[in-house]
Amino acid sequence: MSVSRAALAAILLLLSASLSAAEPRPLHSQFLPPDDLGLRQEQPQLQQLIQITEFAVVAGSQRQSDQQPIPISSPLLLRLKGKPLSQGANVSQVIVHFDGESKSLKKPSYDAAKRVLTLTYPLDQYPVLVDLLRHGPVYCQFLSYPNGHVWADLHTGAQRVR
Repeated sequence: MSVSRAALAAILLLLSASLSAAEPRPLHSQFLPPDDLGLRQEQPQLQQLIQITEFAVVAGSQRQSDQQPIPISSPLLLRLKGKPLSQGANVSQVIVHFDGESKSLKKPSYDAAKRVLTLTYPLDQYPVLVDLLRHGPVYCQFLSYPNGHVWADLHTGAQRVR
C-alpha cells in the first residue's frame, strides 16, 4: 500500500494542528500525583514555578511577655529563594513552616503583593526537605485551580541513579 507524498503531508498537518490545539499542561506536571479525585481537570488559574538557588534555616525562639502563663515557642522554618521559571511567575521567596502539633496543616498560599509562597509541612518532613535542598536541583511549584483546589510541592529534577 503506497501513500502519496501529498496525503502524507496532509496527515502530518492534521496531526500537528490537533497537537497544537490541545490544552497546554502546566510546567513540571510530571511531578504531580495521580488526580484520582478529578480536582485538576481544568487548567490552573495560576502557576508559580521557581528553581531554588539558595536556602536558609531559621530556628527561632520567642516569648510573648504580655500573656499569662507566658508561652514560649520555637518556630522552625526554611527561607528559600530562586529564579521564577513559569510564564508570568513572579514569586521571589518561599517560606516553609514546620508544624509538629496540629492535626491538619494550613493550605499552601501565594501572596502576590509580597511575592511570597507559604507552605506548611509536618515537622518530621524537615530532614527530608533539607536533604533535597543540599543535593539539588530543587524546584517549588504552586498551582491554583478555578474550583478552589491548590497544589504545592518541592521536588527535585529527574536524576540518574548512580
